[in-house]
Amino acid sequence: MKKQSPRQARSKKAKPRTKRRLRPALRFPLLLIALFSLAFLLSGGLMILSPRTWQGIGDFLPRPLSEPPAIEQTDARKLTPGDRLSRLIFIRRAVRARTDRENYVRLSDIPRDMQQAIIAVEDNRFYEHPGFDLQGILRATLVNLQYGQIEEGASTITQQLVKNLFLGSEQTFGRKAEELLLALDMEMNYSKEEILELYLNTIYYGSNYYGIGAASEGYFGKKPRELQLPECAMLAGVPNAPSLYSPYADFLLAKKRQIIVLDAMVRADVLDKRMAEDAKIVPLHLAH
Repeated sequence: MKKQSPRQARSKKAKPRTKRRLRPALRFPLLLIALFSLAFLLSGGLMILSPRTWQGIGDFLPRPLSEPPAIEQTDARKLTPGDRLSRLIFIRRAVRARTDRENYVRLSDIPRDMQQAIIAVEDNRFYEHPGFDLQGILRATLVNLQYGQIEEGASTITQQLVKNLFLGSEQTFGRKAEELLLALDMEMNYSKEEILELYLNTIYYGSNYYGIGAASEGYFGKKPRELQLPECAMLAGVPNAPSLYSPYADFLLAKKRQIIVLDAMVRADVLDKRMAEDAKIVPLHLAH
């Protein structure tokens, strides 16, 4: 075995001492960085992790092409994977590009009866779920298995909104997965009230009326804020099957659907049974 010289031995011993001298020197700045990071997060820095924080970045990007919601399009533009990813990341920017602001009706101008009617009949757990309703999916599955056909759907108001805005009526597993992702994205970046407002302004009410403003004027010759309970209940029943439940297509079917909506409001405990029964017999006067 080759014997080491004294100089080589001293050199090997010196290296650990150099490392030991460096560690205390690095420890203090690292401690400062850790303390600064902790103070930053505790003082509101966590906001940078919030999905809403990133929405403002989309305003610095080129403005997207403004176009009607998917529900109004007959020949939708084909999107690239990049377009879909951008839509998911900057959802508020994408929603603005698909929203008609000229005929937009604020939630404060939509009667409470209309809001409660649409929630009761379309998505009675709207304020409880995160964009999709697992309980509703299980219930619908059991009902459909019982009847051997599709009798009940499980789409939430949020899912219907993203479908109406972006996806159209295509039925594929890929589209359904994208619908769920967009619904979760909407729930993270919009309040429930904002989602309900957007939904009421984009759904199809039959007879070529898109949105609560056009439907209210078209069916009853009124501004949305002037609608009464019987009219709200009839309008809330139309989107389930617009070609069937439009009062202009079949008033009797629309009236039967109105009764279903009023009963749903009673079950949801947002309407007294006596008021519901009174609303069922109020004559309705259509604009045409």
